[in-house]
Amino acid sequence: MNAPAPTDPQVKKRQRGLSRVWDQLSLYLPVLLMMPLALASYLLLQATPQPMEPEPERLLTNEPDFFMRRFSVKVFAPNGTLQTEVYGAEARHHPDTDRTVIDTARIRTYSAQRQLSTATAREIISNGEGTVYELRGDAVVVRQAARNAAGQRLPRMEFHGEFLRVSTDPEHIESDLPVLLIRDKDQMTADTLEYRGDSRVVELNGRVRAQLAPR
Repeated sequence: MNAPAPTDPQVKKRQRGLSRVWDQLSLYLPVLLMMPLALASYLLLQATPQPMEPEPERLLTNEPDFFMRRFSVKVFAPNGTLQTEVYGAEARHHPDTDRTVIDTARIRTYSAQRQLSTATAREIISNGEGTVYELRGDAVVVRQAARNAAGQRLPRMEFHGEFLRVSTDPEHIESDLPVLLIRDKDQMTADTLEYRGDSRVVELNGRVRAQLAPR
């Protein structure tokens, strides 16, 4: 037996029901389509390596960051002539103060007029720019005799003490401890010393004693 054919009102009712269903699906269809995309994006993000966090700035310490043992370092002028030569049993650089400590040190330097100066001590401490040196223990600075640009004779000078502080630009030697100064054959002792190389003036203070050679 065949089922009776639906009447027009039944067909229209079913059409209206399908239309409502489609309308509801059309509202949620964008959301349903976005869910797989969101899930894929999430999985991709989880698989992507996380950016490394910046390391905290390292604090500078007094621990040496490099050593040199039984070394010799030479510095040459642009024209190829030897300008400075440093010897030492050991050198240590301290990053917090940017200072280098050299044990059993000897430094030789030449001026523009090729006047040789040497500095020796049980310990020499240099600043980062290499313009200030502190000589500690059996400190000796010797400046050989020479002639300046005007042809004038510069006498040989020696500075002896337990502590000498030497600046190179301009030349300046000072000490707040007893010193011995030898100028050619003259000898002087004092409690403190200050020497200015640009004016070649020596200032001695405290208990000053002089022994002058016959002229």
